[in-house]
Amino acid sequence: MPDPTGLELLAGGLRARLGDDAVVGTAHSNDYGSIEIQPQHISAALALLRDEGYRFLSSVHGADEYPHEPRLAVHYELLDMNRPDRVAIKLRVPVDAPHVESVAPSWPTADHQEREIYDLFGVVFDGHPDLRRILMPEDYEGHPQRRDFPLGGEPVLFTHHEAEGLHYAE
Repeated sequence: MPDPTGLELLAGGLRARLGDDAVVGTAHSNDYGSIEIQPQHISAALALLRDEGYRFLSSVHGADEYPHEPRLAVHYELLDMNRPDRVAIKLRVPVDAPHVESVAPSWPTADHQEREIYDLFGVVFDGHPDLRRILMPEDYEGHPQRRDFPLGGEPVLFTHHEAEGLHYAE
C-alpha cells in the first residue's frame, strides 16, 4: 500500500488530471490507503491508475454507510503486481440517485461484482453490459444489504409441522 506520502502523490495526480473537485479525500490506516473520488470520475480515475501500474482490479464491493449521506458506497481495490502494492478507490452515491458508470467494459472482472452490488444495495451501474439481479430472484423487491432493509424475512413452514397443520403467523 502506498505510504501516506505516496497516497497523497496518487491523489494529487488524479486532481491534476481530473480537476481539483474529482478527489474528495484520502485516508490511510494500518498500511491501507484509500482515495475517495466523485462518482462521475470513476472510469477516468481507474484508467489513470492503470497507467500508474495498478493493472489488476481485485475487488469491487458495496457498502451502506448509513446514517451518513450520501450513504451507498462502492469500493474498488486495485493491485500493482510488480511492486507489490494496492490502493482502494471509493465513491459514494445517494439512495435517491444511486447511479454510477460501469467499469465492466474496461475491467471485465467488475462484471459480476457490479451485478452483486446492484442486486444487494441498489446501485445502478450505467452502461453495464448485463445489469440484472445475480443472487436474488428477478421479482424480489428491495435490496437486502441496505441497513434500512426490514429484518425478519419470510415465514417458514417446517416439514415437521405440516402434519399438525401448524403455520407461523405473519
